[in-house]
Amino acid sequence: MFTCRLPRWRSSATCKPWQSGRFLPRVWERCQPPSRKGISTTVGQGQQVGMREKQVLEDLEVPLARRETETLFQEQPQAGNQYLEDALLRSYLKTHLPRKVLEEVNRDLERFGNRLLTEIKPLGWECELNPPVFRQYDAWGRRVDHIVTCSAWGRMKEIAAEEGLIAEAYERRYSNWSRLHQAVKLYLFSSSSGGFNCPLAMTDGAAKVIESLGIPRSLKNAFDHLTSRDPKKFWTSGQWMTERRGGSDVANGTETVARKQPDGTYRLYGFKWFTSAADSDVTLTLARVADAEGKVKQVRDEEGKLNSIQVQRLKDKLGTRQMATAELWLDGAKAELISAEGRGVASISNMLNITRIHNVIGAVASMRRMISLSRDYACRRVAFGKLLKDHPLHMQTIARMEVQTRGAFLLLMEIVRLLGLVETNMASEQDQLLLRLLIPVAKLYTGKQASAVVVEAMESFGGQGYMEDTGLPVIVRDTLVLSIWEGTTNILSLDVLRSLTKSQGQVMAAFFSAVQQKLELASSTAKLEPAVKQTRDAISSLAQFTQAAGSKGAVTMELAARDFSYTLARIYAGALLIEHAARPDASSTDIAAARRWCNQELCPVATELENSSYEAEEALVDGALVYEGSPACGSRL
Repeated sequence: MFTCRLPRWRSSATCKPWQSGRFLPRVWERCQPPSRKGISTTVGQGQQVGMREKQVLEDLEVPLARRETETLFQEQPQAGNQYLEDALLRSYLKTHLPRKVLEEVNRDLERFGNRLLTEIKPLGWECELNPPVFRQYDAWGRRVDHIVTCSAWGRMKEIAAEEGLIAEAYERRYSNWSRLHQAVKLYLFSSSSGGFNCPLAMTDGAAKVIESLGIPRSLKNAFDHLTSRDPKKFWTSGQWMTERRGGSDVANGTETVARKQPDGTYRLYGFKWFTSAADSDVTLTLARVADAEGKVKQVRDEEGKLNSIQVQRLKDKLGTRQMATAELWLDGAKAELISAEGRGVASISNMLNITRIHNVIGAVASMRRMISLSRDYACRRVAFGKLLKDHPLHMQTIARMEVQTRGAFLLLMEIVRLLGLVETNMASEQDQLLLRLLIPVAKLYTGKQASAVVVEAMESFGGQGYMEDTGLPVIVRDTLVLSIWEGTTNILSLDVLRSLTKSQGQVMAAFFSAVQQKLELASSTAKLEPAVKQTRDAISSLAQFTQAAGSKGAVTMELAARDFSYTLARIYAGALLIEHAARPDASSTDIAAARRWCNQELCPVATELENSSYEAEEALVDGALVYEGSPACGSRL
């Protein structure tokens, strides 16, 4: 151990010339132990160096050459073709896709994986380094409200069209498997996209809304642009719903007014507080026509001027900085009503379902990306005399993250498989009920999973994980939004309860039936018996909870909503892992993942019910705990 006394910082006049054109303060001179051979001074400079400085340099000389310290560095983790390195993805596709479809999809994904590595990943980093800039006025004082994005952002849009990242789902060349093919490409694209996965989510959602309306003639042009493979024709869509009241209660929070014009179109007047993809070509939004809702048409006119829209400012966000998110004034924006009056929120729910699935895609992709980098780094980084991969505790930590990621991945594949069946009219009633239930469940659970996994994975890099120029903090920041965007965990938990109420309990019957069917597939696999038993016990506990909670009233169910949703996610993901591990060609790691997943608490809602956590009295205690000593306990309503 050494100590080094640091002098107080002085004015620039105390800095001595070290090399031509470079000045270093005395703190560097006194503490750095360079070899005297590395010092080059002129005669004039040498005369300026006092005897004290010479003595310090002599005293600090150590027999360590600078060239030796300059070679100390940490190797950068590398990831290859994301598709080829994702064993779970490849085994899933092999198991589920028809042979001919698998052959074509496999070729496309391998090619796409190479393109991600060589072209798309560098563009994504450029998008991160050059976020959008808002230019409100031109040089002559005229208001232009121009959102300037980098060239890489524009290139991402072209690539999205060329790869059919939206078109693939609507062309349906692989019938019900087209949606899954699209989802896999988006999963591979997400973590390298430089944030462009976000406008693609809303573009997909807008296309879905138009398709659900039967693609009326007035919207055929927009639909063709949104689903085009031609970069020159491809449009992206925004989603402008959040207003100054904010939050997920868009039905009661919408203040924007739509005024009907003589030609049948509308003019919108209002303030949109949070508008994602503000540089998009078209957008869907909500507005009130008396008691109804309307939708905006195009963002800019044929000359590129804003459609009576004023940009107030760009949002200064924690993450997803690559994408322009803005506050907008709609001051007579031209719009077209595309839903029946009073059915705006119901119609836009199709968009929300799609964007929530995209949210799940982003969550699973971020987990997979961080684990891929962590495992590669573990093969390079030496600590305490051996590679990180040779430290059992380190590998245990990554393995636990891997199990979480596998469960989330199979949950994602399940909902896009079901969506593909629904979109091609091949879904049974059970499939439809399951999809309605699993979309909010998967979104809320994977959002929380991803936040935990990427933070844990960042820690696996030590201090380097916290360094901005490694790109790792970018993944962390962009992941944290996934538990907030398209509905927070609590909001979606309440949505899960609504699905139970609206279906009069049918969704739970479909849930229990689907899980039991998957467990039956593993009945002859001895190594899976513990996992199957744990899952069946959890199902039994869940059934007992639903019966008991039904007699306790709405307060109990609301307090239990979050734990209830977590229970559904854990049980269903466990069943999917068991199903995957019961395949004839399943690997030992498939079996290990299923068993480890099922070792966790699969039915937390039953445990908390036994602990009386959902009693009305406990809700009062919750409030007392939160607001004890706080002056903010009074209600503002």
